[in-house]
Amino acid sequence: MTDRILLRRALISVSDKEGLVDFARALAARGVELLSTGGTAKTLREAGLEVRDVAEVTGFPEMMDGRVKTLHPAVHGGLLALRDNPEHRAAMETHGIGAIDLLAVNLYPFEATVAKGAAYDDCIENIDIGGPAMIRAAAKNHAYVTTIVDVQDYAALLAELDANDGATTLPFRQRMAQAAYARTAAYDAAVSSWMAGAIGETTPRRRAFAGTLAQPLRYGENPHQSAAFYTDGSDRAGVATARQWQGKELSYNNINDTDAAFELVAEFDPAEGPAVTIIKHANPCGVARADTLESAYRRAFDCDRTSAFGGIIALNRTLDEATARAITEIFTEVVIAPDADDAARAVFAAKKNLRLLTTGGLPDARAGGLTFRQVAGGFLVQDRDNGHVTRADLRVVTQRQPTEAELADLMFAWTVAKHVKSNAIVYARDLATVGIGAGQMSRVDSTRIGRRKSEDMAEALGLSAPLTEGAAVASDAFFPFADGIEALAAAGARAVIQPGGSMRDDEVIAAADRLGLAMVFTGQRHFRH
Repeated sequence: MTDRILLRRALISVSDKEGLVDFARALAARGVELLSTGGTAKTLREAGLEVRDVAEVTGFPEMMDGRVKTLHPAVHGGLLALRDNPEHRAAMETHGIGAIDLLAVNLYPFEATVAKGAAYDDCIENIDIGGPAMIRAAAKNHAYVTTIVDVQDYAALLAELDANDGATTLPFRQRMAQAAYARTAAYDAAVSSWMAGAIGETTPRRRAFAGTLAQPLRYGENPHQSAAFYTDGSDRAGVATARQWQGKELSYNNINDTDAAFELVAEFDPAEGPAVTIIKHANPCGVARADTLESAYRRAFDCDRTSAFGGIIALNRTLDEATARAITEIFTEVVIAPDADDAARAVFAAKKNLRLLTTGGLPDARAGGLTFRQVAGGFLVQDRDNGHVTRADLRVVTQRQPTEAELADLMFAWTVAKHVKSNAIVYARDLATVGIGAGQMSRVDSTRIGRRKSEDMAEALGLSAPLTEGAAVASDAFFPFADGIEALAAAGARAVIQPGGSMRDDEVIAAADRLGLAMVFTGQRHFRH
């Protein structure tokens, strides 16, 4: 392979015109001949640049509403020819094919068209054909051709030319080729995923996912693991779309935990009141609703003050000064909210290591979408858990009916349990968690852990009894035996919400009746592994 290739001729055909004129002008100033198509050529001519139409090179006009314009040997031969191959050179001379040293192409805005909710036929028309074909051809022939597919690489190319007397080096062309193939792969993934959804194909034979680098990370879950953060191009409010106001760069664990916190707090409609979640290692250690954000934060904090230290806090409303001051009373890693007022940001400004993120909104907890997880030899794909129940969905199965206050706490606890690692047990009183047991192999162990945490907090707060006394409890899955219900009763719980569906439901219900508990079934579970 030749290391340095002098750039003499460029084909530019772009959908995104950002930076186009300045880029083309810089190439022309370096003596590069410009070839172009349609709207790109028109834009360059209007800017006073000399441009040769691809139609002039191919001898064929653009046709079929622009569907056919670059699919021609005069174009692909110029991109694919091996310059040191005598047969290739002879073919170029025989057929009047000129070498193309640079291809600058970005594709029809298919992803943006889909994101706008466009009709099926409009989406189809925004599937680029000629662009990906040229990109793949040029990238394959990176021994001789430079391929630019991203606007942000214009400056890098110009710097490369300046550093090498108008030439590009092989390492640069290799990097651009890799980026080019990644772009066409992501584009095809977007098209295939959209089409699967459009035709109702829930388990297509092949699945493809793609992302765009948001930032390299210092390391992964542990220092010996390399990592990076990629965005998927969606507009779902969250860490990927957030503005970071202060603090050092987010880590892998920060991003994971912040996402967990924000997805949970988004379950609570801000129109129905403030809500705050505190997350530690992807599990909630405190969640509360109240009349003010500050009160919601303090009540969430009082669920498990020990675990809250160094945690992640998410709010469903604009962060205010009073809440910001309360949060800064202990060390916190990240705070994420739809917004933060000037006074709150001023409070946080004194805490340089605290990261503040604002998102402009909350993600829709009821929205669909896919999640995936890698396993050895493959990956698992499923719908996002957007399941929810209303009071009308509940079925009371015990002799005692829950009170209105208990029903409110049951629904609150059930919402939180959806975001707790299985086996999950959530105790709640007055719309605040008072004990959480997470991620245990035994549901009874989760029940006992939640009780023990509540007892520890009661002692720390100087309370005469743990707040599990009189609490409502949610279990993410059914109780397989009566021992779990007995453990809840021993903790002082008075009402239980669970999916039901165990072979021993009758035994579990009988235990609840014997112990004076009210219990409702949802018919829906929320395993979270």
